[in-house]
Amino acid sequence: MPTLPWVTIDRPTTENVQIMASRLEVRSLRHVPGFLATSIRLWRQARRSPGVVGVTLKADLTARTFWTLSAWSDADAITAYARTDPHASAIVRARAVIKESTFVFWSAPVGDLPIDWAQARHRIAEKRESTTGQRLS
Repeated sequence: MPTLPWVTIDRPTTENVQIMASRLEVRSLRHVPGFLATSIRLWRQARRSPGVVGVTLKADLTARTFWTLSAWSDADAITAYARTDPHASAIVRARAVIKESTFVFWSAPVGDLPIDWAQARHRIAEKRESTTGQRLS
């Protein structure tokens, strides 16, 4: 499972940061190469975005699933990143190939960084369970 390790970009000036984690599953293995390339491009964009504190990306290629985890100075920084190209146009294109997506957001103390994958995956699983009403992995 390819993982781009956590990269700390900037030290925030606040005591807390906003965390964003996502799980994105594509419909078919044929979509994996293109989605992986786009994911890396968006990871690079995030690293240059105002307000980013740290980022990481994980891809489970055989399961067609991609995971993102990032920390931001505030929610406005996350929104600005999402609305800026190439991310903004990638969202539109991804709708055709995404089978399922889950996004979670929470606040965390700066001292908790970097957030570990176990915590992010747990929060995503909880959200998926609350949405579907059944236990998911």
